[in-house]
Amino acid sequence: MANHPINGLMETAMQSIKDMVDVNTIIGDPVQTPDGFVILPISKVSFGLAAGGGEYYGDIDFSESTKGNSPLDDKLITPVKYPFAGGSGAGVCITPVAFMVVGGGDVQLLPVTSNTVAEQLVKMIPDLVNRVNNLIAQNREKKEQEEFDELNI
Repeated sequence: MANHPINGLMETAMQSIKDMVDVNTIIGDPVQTPDGFVILPISKVSFGLAAGGGEYYGDIDFSESTKGNSPLDDKLITPVKYPFAGGSGAGVCITPVAFMVVGGGDVQLLPVTSNTVAEQLVKMIPDLVNRVNNLIAQNREKKEQEEFDELNI
């Protein structure tokens, strides 16, 4: 089975994918900016592969006189020089996802797509918690001051 034609189809398709996709496709080459920042492009790579084939024996006689006989009977089949038909295909999809910016003592991940509402809400939670804490603290200080003023009257 090692010399079967489907092996050649599979090897060709896999070699083509290997030539197209490597680690530099996913994490791109770094770009140095004049102000010292380094930008790394990050992509998502998806690929698919399909291969198939079949063996055939040539023309089969399905006339009335052969009805009831096996169509694979040697007397009914015309020999073929290459009794195999097959094909393969591959596809690759490369989608930019984000840019990683490194510099100034900071690392940022900048997504290519716009943020969804849920992502924006999650990013706002720490600021909202700080504001609520500040309001509570101010309210507590105001009440303590009022109680202090009442006691000192």
